[in-house]
Order: sequence, then structure tokens, then C-alpha cells
Amino acid sequence: MRIMKELDEADIVVLPSTESQALPKLRAVLTDFHRHNIRYCYWKSTRRIHAVLRGEGDLDLLVGRSDQHRAEMILLARDFKLFPMLGSRDHPSLLSFLGHDEASGRIVHVHLHFRLIVGKRLLRNYRIPWEDMVLAGAFLHRALQIRLLEPTIEAVLLAVRSCVELRRSDPVALRIWRAAKRKFALDRADVAGRVDPAALRDRAAVLLNAELADLLVDAICGKRELEGQSRFRRRVVTYLSAFRTYNACEAGLRSAWRTLLWAAGNMNRHLFLLPRPWSRRAPGGGCVIAIVGVDGSGKTTVATAIRAWLGSEIDVVPIYFGTGEGRPSPLLRLFKSMVPLARRMLPTKPRGASHGKVSDRPPGLLYSLLLMMWAAIVAREKRNKLLAARRGAQRGLVIITDRYPQNETGAFNDGPLLSRLPRAPQWLRRFETAAYRLAQRLPPDLVIRLDVFAETAARREPDMDPALVRQRITELQRLTFAGARIVPVDAEQPLFEVIRVVKREVWRML
Repeated sequence: MRIMKELDEADIVVLPSTESQALPKLRAVLTDFHRHNIRYCYWKSTRRIHAVLRGEGDLDLLVGRSDQHRAEMILLARDFKLFPMLGSRDHPSLLSFLGHDEASGRIVHVHLHFRLIVGKRLLRNYRIPWEDMVLAGAFLHRALQIRLLEPTIEAVLLAVRSCVELRRSDPVALRIWRAAKRKFALDRADVAGRVDPAALRDRAAVLLNAELADLLVDAICGKRELEGQSRFRRRVVTYLSAFRTYNACEAGLRSAWRTLLWAAGNMNRHLFLLPRPWSRRAPGGGCVIAIVGVDGSGKTTVATAIRAWLGSEIDVVPIYFGTGEGRPSPLLRLFKSMVPLARRMLPTKPRGASHGKVSDRPPGLLYSLLLMMWAAIVAREKRNKLLAARRGAQRGLVIITDRYPQNETGAFNDGPLLSRLPRAPQWLRRFETAAYRLAQRLPPDLVIRLDVFAETAARREPDMDPALVRQRITELQRLTFAGARIVPVDAEQPLFEVIRVVKREVWRML
């Protein structure tokens, strides 16, 4: 196996530093890379390295092919996990590893590149065959302990990348066009201030050719913006045509198809929330993670925070099993629209209700009819969502549920509703029972149980009967969810601490 020679003092260069501090997770990986003599370097703009090491961007590392598997082993040993991209967007020369830095709570994204692959976001069609020269010229930043690009190589790479990545025909780049232009402009200004034009011309002549070298120096050190360098762009694209993965026709077809998939995935992520993969799936298969607790324990807040934390990197589908806020089916939405009218008709509720003014009288005829209709609709809704959750997990998605149905106790804690009505028809009871038995057959993979004191829940939910709150808390702690792994979390802690604990348990599950 090829071993990188030890670095001497001449190989160490100090760049201007800020007060930024690298995340412990990333520091540990880089230390291991140096200890095991891994040939690597960070091959994107040096300007952004401080933010990247703080976890504010992806860490793109070019790794020598001979050190590929050792680099992967180091990341896996540091509890990074391999998350492949979906289908055609995957590339054999690029691996995506995600890690959880507990100190900051961030998801840390490390890209391992074994070839210099560039191009549009959805179709990186060009390979730049400069890996050995790039790695040979990399230097070690003394303070940050990471290998960075030599400035002339960084400038050449930046100019070439701008020609194939900064394109209005790329829908992803077009969506963030101003930000992409600004990023390339700032990167160019930074490297232009650190590079000598004559040295840059010599380097470009070696990597490209003499004609392109002059155009490249003008692109980096001149006054025109990178996206305005049309002549330079055409010449670079022509020069790189020999290194394309697909010819122009096939590249166009593949790009169009991936654009359709990308648009459909974004619509699904923000609008439909169907259990269909669209980006990056969980390694080894998906899972269903249920957040449960009595009303007022913070279930919705925690579920929303976990989805936001994971959803920027991998496919996450939220499912709400309650009947309050959330995304009800059209039938349940119609029935909910009639709730205000029902409340005016029934100012007080019978024995067994949890919210509002509760009396000691048994359920009347009108209340019983309304509750039977409600129970049937809710049972149907939960059955459909249970099936969607399990199917999504089997497709590699992470399903985060707010609440979870159970049939271990009735009348509350998301259990069957018809136990409140002794005269409900048997066929209707069987219909409802089937839905909750399905929950027993399809238990979640992980249950996060948020525990609070009865006084806290009553303070947060003043409409609830305090005695019923205490009863629900007691019953909740007895639920087994058909043998699922249950992690109790003290929700009396500050919210940031609750979320930190939940993140740790969710990451262990993936």
C-alpha cells in the first residue's frame, strides 16, 4: 500500500487564521489521517475552510486511491456512517459520510473524492485528471492541521470548475444563482490575492495548455466576472470533452431525467410528504422513530427539531398520529371543520373525556354518535399512516412520528376510543380494533418517551383534567409498544438538553 512520506517543516505553511475552532469530530478524523499517513487534501476554496471545520459546510477531501479503504475505515471507526445518494445521482468516485458531533449537535458531512469529478450538481460529467499533482502540492495548515491546496492549483481548479458548474442550464445552480455567483466571486478574489500571475500561468500551462493558460490568468486576475468569461468557458469545455463520462446527447437526457426527479423530490419533501426516497437514504435500511408523551410534554417541538436536524442531509418523513395539528386526510379535515359546531351543541363533555368541561354523566346519544364517527375516521387514518410509515422505512427513509397508536390501554395515550362507549356496535369495535392491532404488529424501531411531571403537563395544557393527566402519565410508563426499544427522556430539562439527548439516541439508531 502506498504510504505518504512524513511531513517536514518546509511542507508546513501558515495561513491567516480566525478565531474559529474545528469541531472535535472533524479534528479527530484529521488527526487519524495524519497518524496513518493518508494522502489527502481539502480541494475546495481555502477561504471557506474555517466555516467548513465548524460544520457549516461539507468537508470535501480528495484522497489517494491507494488510501481509499483506510480512509473509509478511519471514518467508520469515528462513528461516521456511509449514506449513499439515491440511484442515478450516486457516483462511484464519491462517497458521503455523515457524523454527529454531540458537542455542537451538528450533522457533519464528509465527502471522500477519489477522482476530481466536476460538473452540474445533478450530473458531474467531467473528470479532471490532476489528482496526483494536486495531492503532491498540498500543504499542511499549522493551526488547523488540515492539508490544503497549493494556491496556483487552487486557482486553476476554481477557474475550470466555474466553467462547468456556474451554468444557468443547471436547475440547482439557477435556483441559488446569486449565492453561487457570490461564492465563486469571493473564492476568486481570495485566491487572486494569494497567487502570483506568472506562477499561475506556468502552472496552467502544465495542467492545460499555453493558450488556456493566458485566458485562465485573465479569468482569475482580470476584472470580468467568472460567468462572463464566455470564450474561456468554451475553450475549457472543449479541452475537457475527452474526459466526459457521457457524450453530449446522453448527458442531456440524463440531466433532464435527473432534473425531473429532483423537482419531484423537492415537491414531495415540502408538499406531499409521501414515503418515497428522493435524496439520501439511511444505511442498512430506514427506521420508524416515535416521539411519545402526554399532552404538554413537547412531542411536536422535539419531532420538528429532529426532522430539521436530519432532513437537510437525508430523507426524513414526518407523520403525525394525533388529531390536533398536522396533516389530516380530506375526510378527517372535513370532520374536524365541524368540531366548533359540535362544541356549541355539547358545551360539557361526558365522563371519560380529557379536554374541556367534563361532567360525571355517561355519554348521551348525540355524543355517542359523533364519537363513533370520529373513532372510525381516526382508526382509518391511523391504519393508513401505519402502513405508510413501515413502507417508507423499508424504502430507506427515516420516519419521525409525533405520537404512535397502541392497544395496550384504551381511551387515552393514542389508544382505541370506543372503550368509552359501552353500547357501540360490535362491527365498529372490530373495525377500530383492527387498526390498533396493526400498530402492535408494526411497532416503531425506537420510542423516545418524554417524561414530565403532572404539574408541568397541567400547566402547559390547562384545558386537561389534572387527575386524568396523572393517570395518563402512569399508564404511559407501562406501555411496551410490542417490545420496541424505549428510551425515557427527562423532558423537565431545558429544551436544548432534551433535543441533545434525543439526537444522540436517534443517531445511534441509524
